[in-house]
Amino acid sequence: MPDVSKAVVNDQTIWDRVAESHEFKDLMATKKIFIIPAFVFFVVYYFLLPVLVGYAPNFMATKVWGHLNLAYLFALSQFFVAWIIAGLYVRAGDNFDEISRDILDKAAGTKDFKGGN
Repeated sequence: MPDVSKAVVNDQTIWDRVAESHEFKDLMATKKIFIIPAFVFFVVYYFLLPVLVGYAPNFMATKVWGHLNLAYLFALSQFFVAWIIAGLYVRAGDNFDEISRDILDKAAGTKDFKGGN
């Protein structure tokens, strides 16, 4: 990947021009479309366990198999949900990386890379 962080053109680094570019702003918006819902989902899912244990203890104490109850299963499911979200982000991250690479290649390869909307 080209090093575009130190080049200065017209008192503005290439990084500043990249950060102001429409492509970069689109990339950040695309990342937010994934990250914010995933974050909100996981936080709600994470705090649902103590809320359910506090407000519906009899329901969460329901035996599923042997001594295993719903609260234990829910707690274990949080590990799987975290791994699933991480896997989805890695998959989406490949697309983000490709877009980032295109932006950097464009910035490093052309002298007239212009930022703005």
